[in-house]
Amino acid sequence: MAKKFIKMKTIKKRATKKLKWGVAGCGKFTEESLIPALKLLRKSTLNSVFSNNAQRAKSIAEKFGVEEYFSNFEDFLSSDIDAVYIGSVNADHYEQVLKAAKAGKHILCEKPLAITSVQAEEMVNVCRENNVQFAVNYTYRFHPLMIIAKEIMDRQLLGKLVSINLNFNIDFPPGSNFRFNKDQSGGGALRDLGTHMIDLLRFFGGEIVSINGVIDNIVYTSEVDDFAAGIVKFEDSGYGYFNVSFNNKKAFNRMELNGHKGALRIEDLIGAKHSASKLTILLDGEAKKAFRKRGNKLLNLLRSVQGSFLKNETPLVTGYDGYINMKLMEELEAGHQLKQNNKNNF
Repeated sequence: MAKKFIKMKTIKKRATKKLKWGVAGCGKFTEESLIPALKLLRKSTLNSVFSNNAQRAKSIAEKFGVEEYFSNFEDFLSSDIDAVYIGSVNADHYEQVLKAAKAGKHILCEKPLAITSVQAEEMVNVCRENNVQFAVNYTYRFHPLMIIAKEIMDRQLLGKLVSINLNFNIDFPPGSNFRFNKDQSGGGALRDLGTHMIDLLRFFGGEIVSINGVIDNIVYTSEVDDFAAGIVKFEDSGYGYFNVSFNNKKAFNRMELNGHKGALRIEDLIGAKHSASKLTILLDGEAKKAFRKRGNKLLNLLRSVQGSFLKNETPLVTGYDGYINMKLMEELEAGHQLKQNNKNNF
């Protein structure tokens, strides 16, 4: 009896569209964190690298197997890329974002967004006018425990929000890093670390209607502050407090949210890279709960941004968020300066 052969259909794999990235700015964070995380994304490729230093651009490109590298920003934008990560010094963000937007590239910009809120507002508007998506690298929103905490808040399990307390303290002595040049950075601990804390205050507490605080040099003397603290009033609830510094060799960096019916605390996350973070939850009428979890918040952010850029949809953290955070930092700085002026007049 003859055997009957069944012809099987060949299943063709659908081609997956990949997001072609260019990276502008080849500092330590770009080399050790951003590019390694970007290389883990299945739907992204790194096609091009830019640095003002041609040798540095070549070195980074060779290290990560990138074919094209440039020391001219316009040539970089003309390369085969759809999106740009801008990780250059703060003072360069403004011009580079405007040029990238006008070239039709989606943009992920490092924080703080610019040197002034006037610049930041123009950056947001130019991106909108050129129909490009504009995201900011506020990674803390993307840690799994932060997401769980936000869900608890959104479900009103803590009741009416009373206060949020945030601490981000590291030891970062003055040196040749651009962060200690005020023209290049815009400021010190407040601009570098405080921008993250203000973003988290808005993420959990909603919009902020007022901010007051102090800026100081407690341990290190340089062009920029090594300490800052602020207190904010939320539009729909209570208050938030944060402090940041470049002068702490050891610190308990944590976040605490206190509501009328409960509280939660996150430890070993802010300022930490590889440790397992801990979330503790206290709810009225329930036993205390605690969880530990590791999470690559940068990879999670990049994966989210990748999806937004591929679909041409608004990212979860936008340039507008960066603009509002800039305005709040400026308001704190201006209020502190006014107090200092009034003090000196007496």
